[in-house]
Amino acid sequence: MLTPSEAERLIGDRLACLPIESLPLAQCAGAVLRENIYAERDAPPFDRVAMDGIACAAELLRAGRREFRVQGMQAAGDPPLALAAPDACIEVMTGAMLPEGCDLVVPIESVTLDGGMARLAATCAPASGANVHRRGSDSRQGALLLGAGTRLGAPECAIAASAGMARVRVSGQPRIAVISTGNELVEPGEPIAPWQVRRSNSFGVVAALRAHGLQRVIDDHLPDDAATLGARLRFHLDTHDVLILSGGVSMGRLDLVPQALARLGVEQVFHRIAQRPGKPMWFGTTQAGRTVFALPGNPVSTLVCLARYVIPALDAAMGSAPRAPERLPLAADHEVTAALTTFLPVKVTQDEWGRGWAQPQPTNGSGDFTALAGTHGFVELPGGPHRFARGHVARLYRW
Repeated sequence: MLTPSEAERLIGDRLACLPIESLPLAQCAGAVLRENIYAERDAPPFDRVAMDGIACAAELLRAGRREFRVQGMQAAGDPPLALAAPDACIEVMTGAMLPEGCDLVVPIESVTLDGGMARLAATCAPASGANVHRRGSDSRQGALLLGAGTRLGAPECAIAASAGMARVRVSGQPRIAVISTGNELVEPGEPIAPWQVRRSNSFGVVAALRAHGLQRVIDDHLPDDAATLGARLRFHLDTHDVLILSGGVSMGRLDLVPQALARLGVEQVFHRIAQRPGKPMWFGTTQAGRTVFALPGNPVSTLVCLARYVIPALDAAMGSAPRAPERLPLAADHEVTAALTTFLPVKVTQDEWGRGWAQPQPTNGSGDFTALAGTHGFVELPGGPHRFARGHVARLYRW
């Protein structure tokens, strides 16, 4: 069987980079940038007032002047005023352009305004440049602000807007079909028999995909019937870029997914990985460039395989810049008995010094997904038999 790293490499070798599309910036939250964005102007583009107050010349303060005639008011967005006389000051608002002839701002808290005059508090002694955000002190015109491969969150969208980007080139999102299989599955809210279970895997998979910014997702449920399975899978292969299945990939008589995919021309790249949970995972592609991830049906296995293989692969296909691996020490001893790579659910905690720890939260088997509540992900431990002591540093995969 393949190791997890070998399976990861095979998936990466088969996934093609997704096409680029140009979208309005307002529609790009969560998307992956596929162009560099450069500063349109210096930032700030002018000497900017950083606090409400009065603007004046520092040399007059050094000469002992404590009272100024208020010449006018400079608001943000207005053309700059200029000092008309040495004894004058200009009332200014945060974000305004620094008036010409001024080189500092005295905060309004240190000023008394009365009868057109501004008097400085006795303790006020600002130096030249005080409370002024100098032009170009953040970035210069033409500086690289965002590189291709950046995922656009709130700060990045604001930065792109500041660079004048009404539209940006981003990775096109794959059309994803999330498919659960099994006659035993019943929708939430529907009547249920004692021998049936709720259909839950697809809800977890769709939630994880959308939390990672993937929005072009539909959901389907297929029975353990070869004819129906084949017809619906053909439809989804014709209309979607990626299929993510859960169930039907193990060794039972009704595990029909691998045979159905083979009949539809999906080439098997691998089936089974030396890991626990998630050993029966199946992966394949078509000549038309469709990708199929067939995950085991046990809920813990489904979510583990999704986080370990599927979401990182989709990130890479969208051109997302690789993230540095996250590693944490185990907060307690843990024993691995099987000669398989083990994925151990954990809660991420902090001690009194702010150090992160991975607190093991073992499940009662791969069907015990209720034990995942409150966990942050899982760590990857080499196959045993081996007892991993507290402090053993392991790779963390977050849900």
